[in-house]
Amino acid sequence: MKTLLIAALAFTAATPADEVQGMLDKLVTDDKATAALIRVENKAGTWTAAAGTRSLGSKAPARADGHFRIGSVTKTFAATVIMQLVDEGKVRLDAPVSTYLGEQVKGAATVRQVLNHTSGLYDYMHEAGYSTNRWRGKDRFRHYEPAGLLKVADKGGHREPGKAWSYSNTNYVVAGMIIEKVTGRPYGKEVERRILRPLRLNQTSVPGDRPGVPYPHARGYEPVDGKMTDATRMNPSLDGAAGEMISTTRDLNRFTKALLTGKLTSAKSLAAMRTTEDTKAGFGYGLGLQKYPLPCGKAAWGHSGELIGYLTFSFTTDDGATMTLSLNPGTEKASTADLFGIAAKALC
Repeated sequence: MKTLLIAALAFTAATPADEVQGMLDKLVTDDKATAALIRVENKAGTWTAAAGTRSLGSKAPARADGHFRIGSVTKTFAATVIMQLVDEGKVRLDAPVSTYLGEQVKGAATVRQVLNHTSGLYDYMHEAGYSTNRWRGKDRFRHYEPAGLLKVADKGGHREPGKAWSYSNTNYVVAGMIIEKVTGRPYGKEVERRILRPLRLNQTSVPGDRPGVPYPHARGYEPVDGKMTDATRMNPSLDGAAGEMISTTRDLNRFTKALLTGKLTSAKSLAAMRTTEDTKAGFGYGLGLQKYPLPCGKAAWGHSGELIGYLTFSFTTDDGATMTLSLNPGTEKASTADLFGIAAKALC
């Protein structure tokens, strides 16, 4: 009888997938998300989970294979292209940005400092009306040029490069401009040619001025005047190489794993990407990569992203555990403990 009881308890014990599903469901119940998607891959296999609905007032469940805006995870794609150009001898990490862009960028920052956010370049998104993390009314459908965003950044002044770490979306607008100058093609076309097609990331796109999100997707919302307002459609050119891309959990897992296992750059370039600055914000920052310590002693490498209506976290560990989590924020804010608890359960 004792043996049968132990067997029954083992059979009914919650798996990590069950526990994560419960965490996602609780985020929705607590109004911290209208929808949540996750895909986890490790030595034990692959599993997905989803919670919430595709739109408010709908009973259609959110799909684990849905598309979403990945925000600043775009930076990792742009940094990877830069590092491929470094491998090809077309870009030098410690060359001044002016080597490639002339006087378009103020100051003496190097390519490396742009990629690791020590350039001192002011973040144009700090200016009123220039953040895609905030409701912008009809302006959310405007087109923006990278050169124009640099002029906005110049208004805030710039600090001396190399003195301190400071996250700035301007850095990756500059990275996109370097890619275009060196290759003669927009950064998005190089992302497609060098990463999306070779890895068969056919659910990932660089939308440019296209305002929609491919089907299927859960709609993103933003509280405006006390009401949850649909923020799904927008022109993401205000983000450009700093955060415009769209993907799925499957594609981001494939990309993050390929990058961190050396399939996209030389070993030397990957080592440079993994050389981190102390941000004093709970993570290290390399060249387009964040490094988070996990409670099980491992480190998670990847990037997080935010763009109005969507939060994304795509990370992998050195032993191959990989996770992409997408949230559509609700009326309440998910805490660091909420998000880190999910990541730790998935990756540890």
